Amino acid sequence: MLLGIGAVSAVALVVTSGDGSSDKKPPTESSSSKGRLPSPSLSIPSQLPSELPSLPSGVPSELPSGVESLLPSLASDEVPYYMLRTGDCFDIDDSRPGQAVKRPCDQKHDAEVVTATELEGAYTTDAALKKAASGLCRDPLDSKAAKQPADTVRGTLVQYPDPAGFKIGIDNVACSLAADDARGNRKLTEPLK
Repeated sequence: MLLGIGAVSAVALVVTSGDGSSDKKPPTESSSSKGRLPSPSLSIPSQLPSELPSLPSGVPSELPSGVESLLPSLASDEVPYYMLRTGDCFDIDDSRPGQAVKRPCDQKHDAEVVTATELEGAYTTDAALKKAASGLCRDPLDSKAAKQPADTVRGTLVQYPDPAGFKIGIDNVACSLAADDARGNRKLTEPLK
């Protein structure tokens, strides 16, 4: 009998010892490893590629002309008109169309944005864009102008994208009241009422 128990024990040891079979339970199922998180194994390549990929041929090396007017200038207060927000006060530089130089509203400035809105729809001509933008601005500008003291504002300014800008996704419209209806010497000196 003692010999029979010894033989059964030997067989049990062989079956449960590391024989490489896939019937073994993984270590995470044992009672002693509960609550422990497995640690990730990382694989890092031993070599870097010897050549870097190149750009496909035909990619332009320079930006098209006129694009610089779409990008903000970080060196000054000058921004493209489409970055203006409601309540922003600014000056206009005739030599840089589409640009505005932000100014504090309690200092001299040419105009103040009454509302900033967006065009919706499909427009392919400047005339169509101008008509749509003017339509968006008409009521807000009329309403705001009526609240101003007499002779404060004399003009309106509707800034909208040209067809090329609209085609690439610039759909912002800035509706502003100005101190003058033409480029004159009059300036606003405080925020609009």
